[in-house]
Amino acid sequence: MTEAMDYSLEVKGLSYAYGEKSALTGLDFSISAGDCTILLGPNGAGKSTLFSLITHLYDSREGHILINGLEVKKQPCLALAKLGVVFQQTTLDLDLTVLQNLHYHASLHGMGRKLANARIQQELERQGMWARKSEKVRLLNGGHRRRVEIARALLHQPSLLLLDEPTVGLDVPSRRGIVEHVHQLCQEDGLSVLWATHLIDEIYPDDKLIVLHQGEIKAQGSVESVCGGQSTEDISQAFQQLTQERSR
Repeated sequence: MTEAMDYSLEVKGLSYAYGEKSALTGLDFSISAGDCTILLGPNGAGKSTLFSLITHLYDSREGHILINGLEVKKQPCLALAKLGVVFQQTTLDLDLTVLQNLHYHASLHGMGRKLANARIQQELERQGMWARKSEKVRLLNGGHRRRVEIARALLHQPSLLLLDEPTVGLDVPSRRGIVEHVHQLCQEDGLSVLWATHLIDEIYPDDKLIVLHQGEIKAQGSVESVCGGQSTEDISQAFQQLTQERSR
């Protein structure tokens, strides 16, 4: 039997409500090292609520969330120390330069100047943004801002990266570049990723899927198994069938 420590993320019996309105009901899933897991759901499915619970912005009312075997509710600082996050809305300071934004983040993680300099250069180079390091974020386009946010999220070398619809509003080349880069991180660095999206073309054949609809997991597993469960070879058709089930 696999121990909790073997999982980068484990969610058990997680439910949450906004007052009388249920947002999530009985979620159970886990993510192992190197998994790129796509959290697929239409707008309003509960994806952002789930991310808010994992990052401890909200406190879960029922259930458990463990990051690298550590309970977020009981040991939030230790559990979140190896977590990187890119939210749907940008959280960069627009009036600071790229370097200033990243150095601020590094300092929050207690990184010394020498280590921070090395890690910042490494991540900006991997994102193709080193040449733009001295520019104010305000002057960058949406795709470049996203690349800076991903670089920032990876500075402290997290084991788990959360991406909340990071490509919304970007042009096709920018979206494609980010999708390819994140999948490469999973394959080469063993990074675990939970990627929330409603865009089918961001899914690779080897990805794991969690289909979320109206706060419930409707299906999870490999792309092949989720499609097979709906008797189709097309993930778009499978997604449509799963998310229409309770709308009839």
